[in-house]
Amino acid sequence: MIKSLLDVIFASEKRKNTLILLQDGPKDITFLLEQLKTTRTSLLPQLKIMEKHNILSHSGSNYKLTRIGKLLANEAKPFFETLETFDKGNSYLSTHNFDGIPQQFLKRIREIKDFVLIEPDHVDSQKLNAEYLAEALGSEAVYFVFTFMHPGTIPVLQQLLDSNINIYVIDSKELTFKLINEMPDTCQYFLSFDNLRIYSYPKTIGICSLTVTDNGFLLRLLSKNNEFSNKQIICVSPEGREWAKGLYDFYEKDAELITEI
Repeated sequence: MIKSLLDVIFASEKRKNTLILLQDGPKDITFLLEQLKTTRTSLLPQLKIMEKHNILSHSGSNYKLTRIGKLLANEAKPFFETLETFDKGNSYLSTHNFDGIPQQFLKRIREIKDFVLIEPDHVDSQKLNAEYLAEALGSEAVYFVFTFMHPGTIPVLQQLLDSNINIYVIDSKELTFKLINEMPDTCQYFLSFDNLRIYSYPKTIGICSLTVTDNGFLLRLLSKNNEFSNKQIICVSPEGREWAKGLYDFYEKDAELITEI
């Protein structure tokens, strides 16, 4: 029976998508046809197969999931969304090191399914940061995780501070050492602001950088050979933002607050 149900769900895109569409409650055949962009002649045989396997039932033109169907939909939707996320980002994930993302966040990777992959060339790389700055400037708080110092970082921090936005920065231990030794006056200057908190993370940070705003995030991963990559993931959605803020919190809980140098 298990193999049969797997075939019923996975062997047809129409059946798979019907399962997800009915998860929120009964739907009329017209709604299903519109959402699936198909014809009655094409869809009805698939609905009959699902009904035969006790996944759905119908009364007139209304279709709904059975108890088994609801259970399958609840289990299948996260799996489908995870597949969708990995499929959408396959070219990026296959060439970048996502081993640095903690396991508990990989398990929730479907939450960033609405991401957009940006690959600016060398000339446009700073322009992207300028465009994303508008999103940050509209936020109440902005959270950063850094393992490198981007040329535009200090001007961005200054603009955020001037706008009275609360800023939280986590630097890798290597970057902390570099900044304190090479830019002590700049570090002391930023430590004087009440709306800026700077932390140093004592362990290895597996990502390249992370920026979390009120509405979303920007993430850089290292390439497979652990070198810097200019490719960036941007996601603006409530689920994506929650995922990214959780990732920031994961690092902050073990980070050390810097109050003086």
